[in-house]
Amino acid sequence: MPKIKQAQKRAQNSVKRQLRNRTVRSRAKTFITRAERFIFTGEMESAQEAVAESISALDKAAEKGIIHPNNSARRKSRLMKKLNQAQASSAEVVEEEVAKAEEAEEKAEVEEKEDKKKGK
Repeated sequence: MPKIKQAQKRAQNSVKRQLRNRTVRSRAKTFITRAERFIFTGEMESAQEAVAESISALDKAAEKGIIHPNNSARRKSRLMKKLNQAQASSAEVVEEEVAKAEEAEEKAEVEEKEDKKKGK
């Protein structure tokens, strides 16, 4: 513990700031992990909302000086990249399913036509 009175005050204030900053930093981390969980489980609507919340939390932390603005930008960029990749892959899966369904319908139509021709 410092002996000089002003140094003691600075140490106390440092501890107070550290506790206050910890909650903001922890909140941002929590939002990020929640968003990533939604992204990896494939819940895109929930993921978009969670990403928006985490971006807001990161911006607030950077604005208050708790994390560096570049740190905030890097985390937001990585999160958006994950979200965009997940959306693209889910869109591909949907397109594949639609293509398979269309192929199945075409096969069914062809078989029906063949059955009608055989029946005549």
